[in-house]
Amino acid sequence: MQLTRHVDANAPLCALIRCLATRPGFVPTHLPQVQVLSWDHYVASSPQIYEPSLMILAQGSKLARLGPRTLEYGAGHYLVQALSVPFMCETFATREAPLLGVAVDIDRGVLGELVQSMDLAPDPAVQAQTPQSMTSAALDAPMRDSVERLLQCLQDPLDAKVLGPARVREVLYTALRGPQAGVLRALVEQQGHFARIGAALSHLREHYSEPLSVEALAARANMSVSTFHEHFKRCTDMAPMQYLKRLRLLKAQQMLIGEGLGVAQTAHRVGYQSTSQFSREYKRQFERSPGDELPYQSLPV
Repeated sequence: MQLTRHVDANAPLCALIRCLATRPGFVPTHLPQVQVLSWDHYVASSPQIYEPSLMILAQGSKLARLGPRTLEYGAGHYLVQALSVPFMCETFATREAPLLGVAVDIDRGVLGELVQSMDLAPDPAVQAQTPQSMTSAALDAPMRDSVERLLQCLQDPLDAKVLGPARVREVLYTALRGPQAGVLRALVEQQGHFARIGAALSHLREHYSEPLSVEALAARANMSVSTFHEHFKRCTDMAPMQYLKRLRLLKAQQMLIGEGLGVAQTAHRVGYQSTSQFSREYKRQFERSPGDELPYQSLPV
């Protein structure tokens, strides 16, 4: 597979991201809903999970594998992560040509306001089938320009405070006019199964350390257990409790590496009653024991 790792037109984006990427990995900006990211070496395929977001890469490339699907997003594409689903991610970057990108959170409230303002009718193609929770789209000139304006205002704290929210809104608006508009509209169609599963995933992300049951999640989504299970698996490629376990383990990895927590403390914080069970499942997922993780390292992007 030929991966797109460099596009000349992205040079202004690369320069702006370099100014904000003060360390490897995801770096916060002056806006809480925007992060920049950089990485300077290859990372073999490993488990990853992103919040619902637009992931725009100015340089470098990634391969994402979700179930049977494989998609590239690189210098010529951006990722539309409509739902927060675990996937396998392979990163292509070098010290000479590092991965450079920006992640913009998908705020469902703002998205709903935009869809309402644009008076968009439901997309029949999206209504006819469950949308893909993760898709890529071409980084065309309108999207590139809107992202550049966002990055420019992030260079100054006052500009970010005053202009930033409008620039984020512009990026989401541009995505709504792009080829993956249907999946974004489906997120805010409150009667649709996709939006209900999205709301259930948000609840899981906020309460993953608590005891949760499929019955309670289905009730929150206003679905029967069987319907909820069917649509959840269709959207995420895994059963609800399988998703919860994967989410807990990925959060645990972040705590072990990013925060330097001990194994027992991490197990308890992500919802495990048994440290030994946590250690077994962690090793099965990551092919190494939780005690082998090196704390305070940059997590792969």
